[in-house]
Amino acid sequence: MQRLSQSPTDPAFVQNPYPFYDRARAAGDFIWWDDYNMACAVSHHAVHAVLRDRRMGRECPAERAPDIPDHLAPFYAVEAHSMLEREPPVHTRLRSLVLRAFTSRTIAALDPQITQLCHDLIDRFPDAPFDLLTAYAQPVPVVIISRLLGVPEDRADDLLRWSNAMVAMYQARRTPQIEAAAIAATNDFTAFMRSYIAKRRKTPADDLISTLIAAEQDGDRLTEDELITTCILLLNAGHEATVHTLGNGTKTLLEQNIRTITAPCIEEIIRHDPPLHMFTRWVYDDVTLGAHGFKRGDQIACLLGAANRDPAAYPNPDVFDPARKGPQNTSFGGGIHFCVGAPLARLELRIALQILFARCPTLRLVQPPQYGDVYHFHGLSRLMVRT
Repeated sequence: MQRLSQSPTDPAFVQNPYPFYDRARAAGDFIWWDDYNMACAVSHHAVHAVLRDRRMGRECPAERAPDIPDHLAPFYAVEAHSMLEREPPVHTRLRSLVLRAFTSRTIAALDPQITQLCHDLIDRFPDAPFDLLTAYAQPVPVVIISRLLGVPEDRADDLLRWSNAMVAMYQARRTPQIEAAAIAATNDFTAFMRSYIAKRRKTPADDLISTLIAAEQDGDRLTEDELITTCILLLNAGHEATVHTLGNGTKTLLEQNIRTITAPCIEEIIRHDPPLHMFTRWVYDDVTLGAHGFKRGDQIACLLGAANRDPAAYPNPDVFDPARKGPQNTSFGGGIHFCVGAPLARLELRIALQILFARCPTLRLVQPPQYGDVYHFHGLSRLMVRT
């Protein structure tokens, strides 16, 4: 496979990674990305196949398990119990418990809450220019996932701060300072969740934490560490991607002067400029994919942003088409690790964008939007607008 170099922190790449993806796809289904020292699936076909191939998975093979430095142990102790990082049977058990709360009925019942929250936030928009990310895109998902879990909304700022610090561990710009902030956030987040779980054991409520506790007590053997990690994962994943998608999508809609938000438009927002651009898999069995052989212990990165702009799957893929039809995009992953929060994310996006443009028909950009240096995530650093 062809070797390519591209720093993921290069300013030009941060602002627009898609030319590199075009170059990568021109080399075939797979490339070797020198900067990551890893094979990457770049076509829609290849990414789709890797995400669903059970000869690969998220859990690191034992012989490839890295030595964790002592100073990073708290972060990776939490990660060790994450269903995102585990494979069956542990993954099956954890995911089945979480799906009890993510039923279609539960998600649909959130519609009035999301609607009211969006109106309340818009009521507080200032007359002067403001950052739509902090005023709207961030509060909507963090408040809703907090309500679903049952944690206090008045801790939303802490939850957001802890989550951002922990998620930064996956960014290409990771530094010792970022690591120290992530460890501090992990310790604070874990202590908060442990104390709050203790309260919910004594006084159960109609929320996800109580549901998970009850399932543990019913014999599902969900340990306290698994319970804490699952809650942290849902809080982190439950807002991070939606914040980026709301920001990226609003930017595109404003630039294209599109104000009508339909279900196909939401799917196009998710495809066109997704919030997560890389998701990795470990190879468990020697396997040949196309013309390329992979050995047990190899790691393959699925470049979701590249797959979503593949012209073999989407005609004129760089064009934002709110009525586009085509195959399912890869933004929510695939296979057994397909995002459990996808229905909630779609609901939040539809309601938040429909209400935003209905209430603010003259909303406009006042500064050129800039993307943050957060790869392998992809989101704006701020979105300055005025109504």
